[in-house]
Amino acid sequence: MHARPSAMLVSTASKFKSEVWIAKDGREVNAKSMLGVMTLAAEMGSTLVIRADGPDEDKALDALVRIFEIRFGEN
Repeated sequence: MHARPSAMLVSTASKFKSEVWIAKDGREVNAKSMLGVMTLAAEMGSTLVIRADGPDEDKALDALVRIFEIRFGEN
């Protein structure tokens, strides 16, 4: 994942009180950490797992899934 999509993901995750994690190939990082997200080295076509735990976890997950659905605003 390049810097712009990573920043978009981190910015969105950081809006929520819940803890949010993203994982690739069994390696999980804090989705609110730019360095963590970038170290996943997620390429197009990678399978990622997002999980959240906290008072607004459903809203956090919905917002993050939406980012992927719109392909980070890229065509």
